[in-house]
Amino acid sequence: MSVPSSGVTTPAPSGAGAVSRGARPGRRERLAFLVCSAIIGVHVLLNAFVFVEPGATRSEHILAALIPVAVIAFAAELYPRMIGGLRASLALVLGVLSLVAGGIAVVAAGKGTLAPAHWSAFLLLPAGVVLIELGVWILWTSRKRGGSVWWRVCRRALLGLAALLFVYWVLLPVGFAIVGTERPRDAVRAVDLGRPYQDVTIRTCCGLDLAGSYVPSQNGAAVITFPRDWTTEHARMLVRNGYGVLLLDPRGYGESEGYPNAYGWGSVEDIDAAVMWLQGRDDVEEGRIGGLGLSVGGEQMIETAGSNDGLRAVVSEGAGLRSARESFVKEGPSLLQLLLQYPQDLVQTAAVWVLSGETPPPSLKESAARIAPRAVFFIYGEDGQEIEAMLNVPYHAAAGEPKEIWEVPGAGHTAGISARPEEYARRVIAFFDRELLGTE
Repeated sequence: MSVPSSGVTTPAPSGAGAVSRGARPGRRERLAFLVCSAIIGVHVLLNAFVFVEPGATRSEHILAALIPVAVIAFAAELYPRMIGGLRASLALVLGVLSLVAGGIAVVAAGKGTLAPAHWSAFLLLPAGVVLIELGVWILWTSRKRGGSVWWRVCRRALLGLAALLFVYWVLLPVGFAIVGTERPRDAVRAVDLGRPYQDVTIRTCCGLDLAGSYVPSQNGAAVITFPRDWTTEHARMLVRNGYGVLLLDPRGYGESEGYPNAYGWGSVEDIDAAVMWLQGRDDVEEGRIGGLGLSVGGEQMIETAGSNDGLRAVVSEGAGLRSARESFVKEGPSLLQLLLQYPQDLVQTAAVWVLSGETPPPSLKESAARIAPRAVFFIYGEDGQEIEAMLNVPYHAAAGEPKEIWEVPGAGHTAGISARPEEYARRVIAFFDRELLGTE
C-alpha cells in the first residue's frame, strides 16, 4: 500500500548552509562563494596597487596581484559546474588562506604596527569563516552513502590521505609564504649598546631607505649585524672589544622601507649598501668590514660574502633552507624523506616568488663555495632546528679556506651566545680579530 505525499517540503538550511544536495550548487551557495571571493580579490588588488609600502613601486607586486586574482576569477567561473567535493575543497582552501591573511592584521594590531593594507585584511576574517562553513556543509551534504562498508572505508581512507598530502604539500607552504611576505613589523626598541650610537639611514641601489644604528669603531674595523632586532647582544659583545657595529633593519622590517620577506630574498642589496656605507666612514680602515647574521640574516651573510669583496669575514649562525634549491643539499635525510619534503619546498618557493616579486636566490651551498678567500664561520645549536645541522655541515664542506664551524652544545636556534656566552665571545672575537685585524 503506497503512502501519499503530504505535500510538505523540508526547508533548506539558512545562511552558508543553504546548498544544493545535488551536483549543482544552490543560489545562496553561489552567492556566498562569489561575495567571499570578491572580498579576497579586492584585498589583493588594494594590497598590491593602492596600499604600497614606502619606497616600493607598484610594479614589484604585479604577479602577486594578477596571478591570485586570475585564479580566483577562474575558480568563480567554474564553481557552478564543479562537483560537491571540488567545491568544498576550493571553499576550504580559500577560507583557510583568508584566515591566515586576516590573522596577520590581528597580530599587527596587537603590536601597534597596523599598516593601511591591514584594514582590508580584516574583512578576510568573516570571509574565511563563511568559506570554511560552506566547505564543511558541502562535504556533509554531498557525502556518498552507497556501496559496501569496505568500499566506503577504503574510499574515505584514500580521500583522507589525499587531503593530508594536499595540506602538507600545498596549503601549509602557501600559508607560510603569505605569512613570510606579509609579516607585520615589530616596533624598534631603544637599546643599550655599551657606547653611544647614532641612528643612521642607508639607501640601497634600488632606492630603499634602510634604518640602522651605528657605534663608531675604536680599532679600525666594523661589523654589520643583521637583523638589528635580533643582534643587540652580539653588538654589545663586539662593541666591548672595540669594533664599530652597524645594526641594520632589513627591508620591510623595523623602520626600513620596502616589503618584508622572511626568507631574505633581495636582502643582499641591503648588506651591499651597508658595506658601501661603512667604506665611506673615516673610522673604518680599508678591508676591515665583517658581518654577523642570525637565521635568515646568516643566510644573507653567506650569499653576500660570496659576491661582495668588501665583506671580508662573516659569521653565520642558524642558517637553514630558504628555497627549493637547498632541498637536496641536506645531509642525513633518506631519499624517501627528501621526496616527501621536496614538493612542499617547491610550492613554497613558487608562492614566495609570486607574492614577493623576487627571483629565488642561488643555493646557499653555491654561495658558500664562492666566499673564499674571504673567511666564513658557521655556527648552529646542538638543540636548534633539525635542519640546521643538515645544512650547515654541507655549507661548511662547500666553502673554501679560511673557514670554521661550531655546533654549540646545549644551544637552541640562534641561542649560542646565551648557552655559552664566554666561549661564544672568545670564538667569535678571535675569528674577527684574525680576519679583520690580522692578529692571532
